[in-house]
Amino acid sequence: MPNIASVFKDEIVRVARKEIRNELAALKKASAAHRAEIAALKRRAQDLEREVKGLTRAVGKAVPAARDAAVKPTRFSAKGLASQRKRLALSAADCGLLVGASGQSVYNWEAGTARPRASHLAAIASLRSMGKKEAAARLRELRASPAPAA
Repeated sequence: MPNIASVFKDEIVRVARKEIRNELAALKKASAAHRAEIAALKRRAQDLEREVKGLTRAVGKAVPAARDAAVKPTRFSAKGLASQRKRLALSAADCGLLVGASGQSVYNWEAGTARPRASHLAAIASLRSMGKKEAAARLRELRASPAPAA
């Protein structure tokens, strides 16, 4: 005659396995759905990358002149601006007047606490080709002209 404890234990194991199987089935189904979704997203990402690559090529072929006409960006150095200002014997206010900024902005640019805007970079670059006499003449001209109404 079988022991009631062993029969009871066997029944508990059987029921536990059945419950675990049901739980695992649900988890496997969810896992498969997630894998399928990940695969679909990967395919979509590859398609989009291919499309971007094709469009980049098309734009590159369509506008070669624009790429050739692209202006080389102007470099800026705080030390360079200070040496140009010293070479031209300009105060920060005078230098600011030449480039279209305030004297305080020039000080900040030279100290490295600020960078000039793109609109000022061209004027700063033009200081390199300017001599002392030309700078003085340009300052006289700027001081003589009336200030624009804002």
